[in-house]
This record gives sequence, structure tokens and C-alpha cells, in this order.
Amino acid sequence: MYCNACGKTLKMENDILLEDAFEAKKQWGYFSRKDRKLHAFVICEDCYDKMIQSFVIPPQISEVTEL
Repeated sequence: MYCNACGKTLKMENDILLEDAFEAKKQWGYFSRKDRKLHAFVICEDCYDKMIQSFVIPPQISEVTEL
């Protein structure tokens, strides 16, 4: 698996991702220019951090106590 932003190879073993990454999937529908298209991508943690720094409104972040 690769980071779609920088191309870095993400560490995997036996089809299990050994480092965390941001995985996104969006099925576009009516009222978009991408109707009936499914977009999916993976971004490594470094690229995610760079991406959210460009946001005008930062993402909502909260602590998770149970995994």
C-alpha cells in the first residue's frame, strides 16, 4: 500500500497495515460533478498533518478512551 500524496510505501505484513494511515472513501451522488463515482485513497500520517495545516477550519479532534 502506498500514500497517495507522497508515494511512500506503507509498512505491511501479511496484508496487515503496520503503521496507521488516513483512509478515505467517498461515493459521489446527485448534485455533484462526480455522480456515480467512488473515490478512495490512503494518506500517511505525515501527509495528513500537512493537509490539515492548510484547512481554514481545523478538524474536530477529541480523545478516545476505548479502542
